[in-house]
Amino acid sequence: MKAKKKKRQDDFQKVKLKVGKKKPKADNATNTNFRTKGIHLTEQLKRDTSGPTTHRQLGINDLLSQLHHYNANVKHSALLGLRELLSLNPSLLEQHLSRLLSEVAAVFTDKDGNVRVAATRVLRFIAQSVPAERVAPFSPLLSAHLSCAMTHIETGIQEDAMKVLDVLLEHYPALLAARPAVLLTNFLELISHRQNSGGAKKAQDAKGRTWALSVNPSRAVTSQQWRLSVLLRLGRFLQAVVEERPVEEGDMSVPTDGVFGSSGEGQLTPLHLIWEELTYSKVGVKVYEHAGAKPTPHSTFRLRPEVDAGAAVGESLDSAEAVQSFAATLVPLLLEVWVEASTSDCPWNNTEGAHLLSPDAMSVMFQVLSILQLLRKLTPQQEHQDALDAWFRKEYLGDFKQHFMKNFPYGTRDTPKHKKKVNLKRSKQTAAVPALTVEPLALNITLCQVMVSLSQRQGLSRETDGDWLTPLRTFVRDTLSNEVKLSYRQLHMLLGTVWKMVFTQRSKTVTEDLLAAVYFYYQQRHLTLQTRSLLLSFYSKLYLQEQGHTHIARSKVLCRWLASLPVQLCQLGHRNPALSARLIQSIHAAASRGNKDLLNSLQTQACRLYDPQEGVVVLLPAESQQRMVQLLYFLPKMSQSLLANLSCCCTAGRISAGLAASLIHIVHLRSSLSGWSVGSQEAALQDVDYISFLFSTLTGFSSDKLASLQEAGDDIGLPPSPLSPLSLYPTPLEQFTHHWDVVEEISHCMETLGSKSQCFDILQNGICKYLIKLGVVPDSMAAGLLRAVSRLLDLSVLPIEPVLRFLSQCCLSLLALLITLQQEAPADTNHKREAIWGACVSALSSVPRLLRMVLQLLRVGDLSEEELPQLGQILSMLLQHTPIHNQLLANAALLQEIIQHLTRYSRGTTREQWLTDLLYCYSVTVAHGSSSHRGNLGLRDMY
Repeated sequence: MKAKKKKRQDDFQKVKLKVGKKKPKADNATNTNFRTKGIHLTEQLKRDTSGPTTHRQLGINDLLSQLHHYNANVKHSALLGLRELLSLNPSLLEQHLSRLLSEVAAVFTDKDGNVRVAATRVLRFIAQSVPAERVAPFSPLLSAHLSCAMTHIETGIQEDAMKVLDVLLEHYPALLAARPAVLLTNFLELISHRQNSGGAKKAQDAKGRTWALSVNPSRAVTSQQWRLSVLLRLGRFLQAVVEERPVEEGDMSVPTDGVFGSSGEGQLTPLHLIWEELTYSKVGVKVYEHAGAKPTPHSTFRLRPEVDAGAAVGESLDSAEAVQSFAATLVPLLLEVWVEASTSDCPWNNTEGAHLLSPDAMSVMFQVLSILQLLRKLTPQQEHQDALDAWFRKEYLGDFKQHFMKNFPYGTRDTPKHKKKVNLKRSKQTAAVPALTVEPLALNITLCQVMVSLSQRQGLSRETDGDWLTPLRTFVRDTLSNEVKLSYRQLHMLLGTVWKMVFTQRSKTVTEDLLAAVYFYYQQRHLTLQTRSLLLSFYSKLYLQEQGHTHIARSKVLCRWLASLPVQLCQLGHRNPALSARLIQSIHAAASRGNKDLLNSLQTQACRLYDPQEGVVVLLPAESQQRMVQLLYFLPKMSQSLLANLSCCCTAGRISAGLAASLIHIVHLRSSLSGWSVGSQEAALQDVDYISFLFSTLTGFSSDKLASLQEAGDDIGLPPSPLSPLSLYPTPLEQFTHHWDVVEEISHCMETLGSKSQCFDILQNGICKYLIKLGVVPDSMAAGLLRAVSRLLDLSVLPIEPVLRFLSQCCLSLLALLITLQQEAPADTNHKREAIWGACVSALSSVPRLLRMVLQLLRVGDLSEEELPQLGQILSMLLQHTPIHNQLLANAALLQEIIQHLTRYSRGTTREQWLTDLLYCYSVTVAHGSSSHRGNLGLRDMY
């Protein structure tokens, strides 16, 4: 047998793998098992506890540093974190405002659109939280970054720069308007470019224009939409510049509350200066020498030194030359924009529908006209504005008539809406252009204002503008006469147009036609307060221009309007105090000029206006009440019924005591007894009516009120007693004080009438006829009568017996009331007690035999035990008063008898304190003074 061969092991032998068995490891397999240990750096991983952080644990320093990162996503997330951090911690704005504005503004020109949008949102949040005075130091920085973004070569950055501009115009318009020249140039470069300065190109342009509209096909929107967007922002910027300029009084182009120069007429307005605001704006502050005694009409003082004239033109628009230079560049571009828009809007020269515009074309034209109107307002001085209007007329009147007036008035074209597939990308692009809806009415009104500003005053050597002004005048008249609903701004623009037409056409027919249309609108109901005030201001100032303008003088429409004012004031009443004040102001202006139509109407409505219960004179605020009282001076006649109403107004307390004194003084000046007149002004009331007015006001109560007091009797007044012969009706302290001030003015007027003896005779006749029969007398009337009698008494005329008896009863009753008030409420009635005591003492010291009759009324036997101390206090007060010592000495016997009766009827076992004080005062005054006055028999007989 053959032997078996041994099997040899070959190289690279294949290993057979079996199912379910683990794969053997290779001979050269590497062991990858390892163990690690963490290294903790405590300082590096420590959280920043120095300030608040976002949800990603990032502080404001980290976020601001990330804005310099090269990655757009990092910068975008940093801006989002800044907004989150600032919204949760507003205090960080004050601490890091400088860094925030500088870092956020730096990314306005970032290449990534998302970063720019986020930066705009952060800027808006900052603008909503930080006031303008805090951002003012950083305004040059913001303007510089904004200019870089507006002039950037990338169209996307330019479009986002418009959004940044929107934020700044919304929140900080004054800061942008401080230095407008650079931004205005940027606006020009957004829609146009400079032409080459070659000779052939310059020869083609007849007017030497160096700017032409530019077209950029790479924009996301059409050229017309982009220009409209830029013009919209340019209009807002020019509006901000105009609003920050000082405006002369009476400028009708600015819609303010003081429009047509009516708000501050005849008043001194204090000047409040805020230095923080004036530091960053060129506002001239008028400074007057001699504390305003000799004011300088045009002061050149400024808070900051003036720059040289050459720099002023380049940096701002304060001069007419600078505005004219900018307008010479901008206006041709605006005309080109409108021509291009109108051509694309109506490509087939269809004359029938040429006046109908699409919404886009209407928006373009409205923005063009608005910018033209704002260019006129850039010069606040009136003479500069007139010069600018003349330049506009010379250079562009023909172009304006050709492009604007050819199809006036304009309307909206109805375009059918086709259903199209919505393209999200396209809709996002068109959203970059702000939506602007313009009504045809607003467009036509703006066009009227622009074109009428180019008209000139009609003269012998000047060409007439009737050919192109006639359609404008027709439109204005029809708009005002057809009850078209107008906003306040639209009405203001129409009234400004009417004003300009009236003073440029200088035709009575044109003036009456336009004023009749305005009056028709004025007569409409449901007009707002602002609108009604605007119309009143327009008519008021127009009436003030009557002198020197024959086409306005004696206008029938103005006379009709003036005659309706008092009626409107009666109907309006106190329902709208602000509008009533406007009406009164207009009435006052016309009344001071002596307009007969208004004065006759005012005379007819006077009793309703000055009704003491429902009249406007008692229902309106104090300032309007004063104006109403001043109107009394201009009334041609004052009837008895009007004087009765005026007397009740003075005594009822519905107007202040000072205003009541002014009313009495005005009535006094309009009477013939005052001896004062101006020019040919006649007396407005008869002497009898004037005296009756004074006496009625002196009593303080009407006859009906006095009659009702007598019927009520002791139920409403203090009951009569031996110590108080009359039943006194206690008037409230406020009413008593008011009446006391009125009595002083009445007494002053009666003292100046001439003969005091005649005045006193008239006064005592009135008392004898109307008052001596009264049983219930108001304490204010009793004190007022004593005060007036003491001031008017002339020793040549002695009071008659009935009047003297009535005055003595009033005096004794008031003295008893004085003791009662002193015991009950001494602190609350100080003024009333002083007035009563002063009236009684002055009457007792000046009226002959009044003190004797008062002492004769004191019957001690009829007094009760409670009234004896009151009588003792009255006598003690009289004895202590030095001015009536002579009168007391003249009646020493009667006084001694009264004191003896008091001593006898005092039943107390011990002498009371009041009796001790009385005897002491009597001994000091009468016993020691009788020896020195014993021989004066004339004094004794008089008193």
